[in-house]
Amino acid sequence: MKKWITLMGMLSVTAALLAGCGQTGGDAQKEDGADVAGTSEAADVAETAETETAAEGAAEGERTTFTVGFDAEFPPYGYKDDSGEYVGFDLDLARAVCEKNGWEFVAQPIDWDAKDMELSSGAIDCIWNGFTMNGREDAYTWSIPYIDNSQVFVVPAQAGVASKADLAGKVVGVQKDSSALAALTDEENQENLDLAASFADLVEYADYNTAFMDLEAGAIEALAIDIGVASYQIASRGDGYVMLEEPLSTEQYGIGFLKGNDELKDTVESSLLELYAEGVVAKTAEQYGIDASMICLGNDK
Repeated sequence: MKKWITLMGMLSVTAALLAGCGQTGGDAQKEDGADVAGTSEAADVAETAETETAAEGAAEGERTTFTVGFDAEFPPYGYKDDSGEYVGFDLDLARAVCEKNGWEFVAQPIDWDAKDMELSSGAIDCIWNGFTMNGREDAYTWSIPYIDNSQVFVVPAQAGVASKADLAGKVVGVQKDSSALAALTDEENQENLDLAASFADLVEYADYNTAFMDLEAGAIEALAIDIGVASYQIASRGDGYVMLEEPLSTEQYGIGFLKGNDELKDTVESSLLELYAEGVVAKTAEQYGIDASMICLGNDK
């Protein structure tokens, strides 16, 4: 019993001492409250700054992949080869850009009509596939132009068509949402509007491979198409087709990024210019049958 009383007494004394210490700390905190609060606020600010700096650093270095949206039926710029791999002039250059930046290259085939939705949703990082800048200057953040291109007409060699005027009464094919279609429906170009009005019909296709099959079958009698694609298709099909000398229109290709995405555009563009200086662009163009005169990088345009 005595031991119990003694123990209780010791606990009471300890509790009193602890209470005194707590009170002393509280009084000191009240007296120096401004200093403590100031120190706390300064620490919070410093911690926030460190967090923001770390976040910015992570944002700058977080890209590990580069996803290119392209039309998989648009040789020689982007298509699937016999082995099932996506290749082409534009895709090969995009791969080389990724190698320079340590990114994983992702080739993402898209429905060309849905390209804007794919870009705005973040499903792709850019549109890089014989993408015409002219008339779209304010719709995207563009790289500098890298290819000078024209729209031309392809006809069977034995069709007896020598000029655009000879297309009157003919059934002409064109790809949906293409530059050739835009040229034929440009309300500011009366000459092209009159030309289109002279056709028996203007048939729109999802891709040029299908259009060429119809041209072979005689379902259409001419095809309005990019000169680079025309050259590739004619070379791969023998001497059965020719291009009319008079172009439908002229244009330039660029890489289209989401409006305002200047940081990514600058990185890709800088890498592309390095590839041009290293001779990689010219070598790739030769590989895909693109005339060197079409390359306009470094022309200060």
